[in-house]
Order: sequence, then C-alpha cells, then structure tokens
Amino acid sequence: MDLELLAALRTPEGSDALKAAAEVSGGDPLAAASAMRARGFPAPLAAAALTQSELRGRAAGKLGEAAATMFFTRPGFEQATRAVVSDRRAARLRAAGVTSLADLGCGMGSDALAAARQGIRVHAVDADPLTAAVAAANVEAAGLTALVTVACADATTVEVEKFDAVFADPARRRAGRGRVMDPRSWSPSWDFIGALPDRVPRTVLKLAPGIDHALLPPGAEGEWVSVGGDLVEAAFWCGPLAEFARRASLLPEGLELHGSGVEAAPVGTVGRYLYDPDPAVVRSHLVAEFAATVGGRLADPEIAYVYTDEPVETGFARRLEITDVLPFSLKRLRTLLRERGVGRLEIRKRGSALEPEQLRRDLRLSGRAGASLVLTRVAGAPTVLLCR
Repeated sequence: MDLELLAALRTPEGSDALKAAAEVSGGDPLAAASAMRARGFPAPLAAAALTQSELRGRAAGKLGEAAATMFFTRPGFEQATRAVVSDRRAARLRAAGVTSLADLGCGMGSDALAAARQGIRVHAVDADPLTAAVAAANVEAAGLTALVTVACADATTVEVEKFDAVFADPARRRAGRGRVMDPRSWSPSWDFIGALPDRVPRTVLKLAPGIDHALLPPGAEGEWVSVGGDLVEAAFWCGPLAEFARRASLLPEGLELHGSGVEAAPVGTVGRYLYDPDPAVVRSHLVAEFAATVGGRLADPEIAYVYTDEPVETGFARRLEITDVLPFSLKRLRTLLRERGVGRLEIRKRGSALEPEQLRRDLRLSGRAGASLVLTRVAGAPTVLLCR
C-alpha cells in the first residue's frame, strides 16, 4: 500500500470496497479478487481492500475489536504492540499522573490510541510518511482526534520537554536486513534514546526482549513482558516511573514477579518435579526469585530449570514430573523410549547443543505413548530427563 491507495480506501468508494472485501475474503484469494472485480472496483483498490481485510482479520487476535476499523501495512501489523500490553502500559502511565505524552516512533498508533483511551493527550510521530498517515487514519477511525495528533517527523526534532512523559519505540528493522540487533543502528540510535530520561525523567523505552541489561539507565526498571508464554518485549521504565529493579509480567493473566535481578538461586540435586520458567522470568534474570516462590533449586548454576521434591502450583512456569534421569546416550535413550512404547515426544532443551528435530529422527520413535524429554546439564554434565 502507498499513500495514494490509503487515501482511496478512506473515500466513500474505498469504504464500500472494504465492506465488500470483508464479505468475500477468507476463502480462495483468486475467487475473492474475481468477486471484487465483478462488483466494479478498480483492480488496485480491490487488491488494497482485500489486503486490509486480511490484515484486519489477523490483527483481531492481537488488537481486539478495534482492528476491524484500523488500517495496516504488513510491517506495521507485525510490529504493532498487542492490545493487552499497550492497555496495561497506558493504565500504568495514567496511574503515575501522566496527562501528556510524546510517542516517538508511533507505528500504526496502537500505543498512542491506548494512552488516549486513558485520557492522556498524545503527540505521536513517525519518520515514515505512509506509517504516519496510517496512524492518523487509525486515530480518526477511533474517534480520538481531540486527544491525539500525528505528525510525520524525525523523532530527534521533537521538543520532548513540553510533555509529562515520553514513550519511545525505536525502529529495529531495515529493509532487506531484517532485525537490527546493534542499538547504535536503531532509528533513532541508542545515543538519542538512551539520553531521553535525562531530558524527561518519566520516560518509557519499548525495546527488543534481547536487550542488554547493561543498557538499563541508572535507577530505571527493566520489565520483560510475555503474552500467552511468548516473550514479546522489554520496557525500561525510567525516573519516577520505576518501581522495581526488574519485573517479569505475564499477560493476560496479570501475574508479576519482581526483584533485584542479581540474586543467585540455591543449587542442589534434581528433584521429582522440574519447572520451566516463563521466558519473561528467565530474561528478566528473576529465576532465583521464582525458585523462592516454589521452594526450589537449580541442578546447575547456569541452567534456568528449577527443581522441587513436591509439586507446587505456580503460574510462572510449566511443571513436569520427572520419571527418569540419565546421562546423555543416544543408544540408551532409544532403548528406554522403546521399552516405554513412546511414539510421541515433546523435546525441550536448555544448555544443550543438540538439535531436537535431528534427535527425534535419530531416536526412530514408535509406539502410542507420549512423553516429554528435557535435554539439559546437571552439574555441568549433559543429562536427559524423561518426564510426564
């Protein structure tokens, strides 16, 4: 989609095309395109409407009912903040007394819209003309133009000091290069992003989950967020917005774990039960804090699996019951699985160089039983845990 097609989609004819696309899409793409042509829509408009219908359908699970009237580009849809995350962030900003916000790198506008729904006035900017135009269209579709202004601008030119708070989401992708891991190559670069808390103390930085903890500004809170078990983002809450050194937030359950992020968990033997912590817990370096909640221990100081002798209910990890512990040996493992009649195997690993799918082929599974296999290290030695 380009600016011309976006403008066409917002005309009465474009609105009709979007309605028609919603009626005919969902099946064979060629049949849908033929149906749109039969209704008299120009080919470019029909194609754009069908693309929007597809993206709106896919976005419903990510953004909820609001997706039905939003506009998207494919990269914008992929990078848009999930509604459960943006809504929670906006509520936290509002609870902290924020009434005006500069949104730097607004994308499709999901975070700006969430903040506006909390009554926060937002000035949103994006350097890409099409992205900024899509965000403005989404603000209008949501009926929030009184609270949100959108501009196509370089984030570094915004007078951020005029606002109560700043939310920055630097672009971490480049055309033809995919994800860019080096913060110095983000847009804006880390030199600009990392200096924002000095200009506006109440700053929130949305970052990639793999961000180096060493980049956390002094006194800031590092939060890692997972949705349905998928690690989706890190956020640095700066200045007065910081509440803890580290936080793991599990959504939509609303579970939170917090601590220093530097504690060491006790180390002991493998127990009867293994806990595989949520990735937000692991990435926030809160495994020791989690272990304390279940009275658990590690079997290797470098591996984030927690063990107990008795089962403990927890929402912060998946629990498996261990039936067998053995040093890794392909022959021995194959024999054991054959004896147990295991033909369906879930393979997890942490601290192992083995590739699960290659191992699955090498095991030549047969049988009707199912099991879970954990490839890990215990006291530094490659170990296999068979679980149910």
